Amino acid sequence: MVAGNFAKAVFGLIFDKTQCASLGGKDNGFGNNYIWAGSLESGLQIANHHKKPIMVIIHKSWCSACKNLKPKFANSTEIQSLSKHFVMVNLVDDDEPKSNIFAPDGTYIPRILFISPKGLVDHDIYNEEGSSQHKFFYSRPEQIAKSMRKVLEKYQHEQFDV
Repeated sequence: MVAGNFAKAVFGLIFDKTQCASLGGKDNGFGNNYIWAGSLESGLQIANHHKKPIMVIIHKSWCSACKNLKPKFANSTEIQSLSKHFVMVNLVDDDEPKSNIFAPDGTYIPRILFISPKGLVDHDIYNEEGSSQHKFFYSRPEQIAKSMRKVLEKYQHEQFDV
């Protein structure tokens, strides 16, 4: 019986990774060690289906702050480890959503937002070490990882709700 459960768990992990990877998400410089959803819409569907929170990075190809964050993010083993519990989405240039829901305190970049497994932008998770005027701006991996841990703590119960 234990072997059967183990096999199911392994199959589930493989299926989850294959399903996410098949969506064709691009790393856009944030690291190919992550599994990126192909779009915000597909990320929302995956999150709902797998009851995982979403991390959304909104950035621009020309942005110097974005360029500075990319290698730090890409090389962070802590973020990589935590990312396995998230649906990861990065939106560059024209992929940025037009809705103000994704710009809770402005349209500055980069912005990192966390979305609940049910698809709601969580305004309570932000960079507590950052600016009060730009709460969703992160410049260091440690800040991002801290918010990721808070998200997992907040939504861990939803992974078991049916």
